[in-house]
Amino acid sequence: MDKSIRLQRTESVLKEILQEALCSLGDIKLNALGITNVNCSKGKYYAEVLIHPDFHTQDEQKQILSSLKKAEGILKEYVLNSSGWYKCPRLNFSFDDSLEKTKTLDDIFAQIAKKKNEGKVDDS
Repeated sequence: MDKSIRLQRTESVLKEILQEALCSLGDIKLNALGITNVNCSKGKYYAEVLIHPDFHTQDEQKQILSSLKKAEGILKEYVLNSSGWYKCPRLNFSFDDSLEKTKTLDDIFAQIAKKKNEGKVDDS
C-alpha cells in the first residue's frame, strides 16, 4: 500500500531535522552519521531511522546504537523545537543493510556478465 503524501512529508521533515540534530551533538561519531531513510508509522508514534553503515565494524555499530539510544531524549526535544509538532515519534535507530544487499547484487551481475563475455570469446 502506498504511503500518503502527508506521511511522506513527515518522514522527509523528520529526516532533515534528525540530520541537523545529529550534527549538533557533542559526540564526533554521531556527528558524522548519515541518515538514509526514515519510516514512520501512520499515527507518527514510531519512526525507524536507518543509518548509513559507512565503514563501521560491528562493535562500532553497537556503540553508535547505544549512544543514539542515550541521546534519544535530546534528539526528540530538538525535533519538537524545530518542527513545532506537539509530539515526537519514538525513535528506533538501525543500520541500513539494503546498501550491502545492493552491492552484493551488483557483484553477482558483474560475474554473470563476465561469464557471458568469456562464453562469447570461447565460441569464436
